[in-house]
Amino acid sequence: MRDSRQMPVPSGLAGMRIDAGLAKLLGLSRTVAAQLAEDGDVTVDGVSVGKSDRLVEDAWLSVLLPEVKSIMPVAEPVEGMDILYYDSDLIAVHKPVGVAAHPTVGWDGPTVVGGLEAAGFRIATSGPPERQGIVQRLDVGTSGVMVVAASESGYSHLKRAFRNREVSKRYNALVQGHPDPSSGTIDAPIGRHPSSGWRFCVRDDGKASVTHYETMEAFAPASLVDVRLETGRTHQIRVHFSAMNHPCCGDPMYGSDPKLSERLGLNRQWLHAVQVGFHHPADGRWMEINCPYPDDLQHALDVLRND
Repeated sequence: MRDSRQMPVPSGLAGMRIDAGLAKLLGLSRTVAAQLAEDGDVTVDGVSVGKSDRLVEDAWLSVLLPEVKSIMPVAEPVEGMDILYYDSDLIAVHKPVGVAAHPTVGWDGPTVVGGLEAAGFRIATSGPPERQGIVQRLDVGTSGVMVVAASESGYSHLKRAFRNREVSKRYNALVQGHPDPSSGTIDAPIGRHPSSGWRFCVRDDGKASVTHYETMEAFAPASLVDVRLETGRTHQIRVHFSAMNHPCCGDPMYGSDPKLSERLGLNRQWLHAVQVGFHHPADGRWMEINCPYPDDLQHALDVLRND
């Protein structure tokens, strides 16, 4: 049986598109929110609305939600998801591209949670049912090291550490051109793009976002940069470098050159979480877990180095 939600439209969502407002209000993906509207499952003051209609303050919103079972974890092996480290408190994996951290409404592909369950790993039961044990996330299109809590105490400690920015997060990115200066800090707020809810952009009313970078290697068309994040906004690295006119190679959403992407053999953005560092939940020792480049990203570098 499908659940339903009824509520007045909050003032902060007034004027937003139906799909964008529902995504923000109920935590749905925007794709699912749009589909609900198209299926007639969203009404405002008793009248069915389309995904591009606008929310009106204090109007009565009614939404028939998707079945909950569609977002529960499914135990299925995940090809290419290597275990980098594990003990009784935590598990660190190499999350491949095309794999979500946990199930969400509208995603029916492989997940880290499902892959770990299929491999026989115990995961902490803390957190919402569909993302138990999850203390951090990587975008589906980003590969690299990702940490999952295995114990309840591990979950509490790691969740707090990520929230309080006590965790070191390093990424490598191959960006077009040559950032000037070659090393520096990008301090620019990020919010949703005004004309495209799928994208984000630098905007004055966005959330504070800070990215530190250092050029590691420069090629004629691109630069390999080491990135350290202070904040963890959605698409933060991709947005910040795009705003500098140096988008990640292979990232058409944020302005990459398709010809360069083709030459490098890239079907996704060149962005990889190479290291995460934190104090171990049990004894407080500092740990750093590293993750090698996957084959597609290494191939792109080899092409540039052999030119």
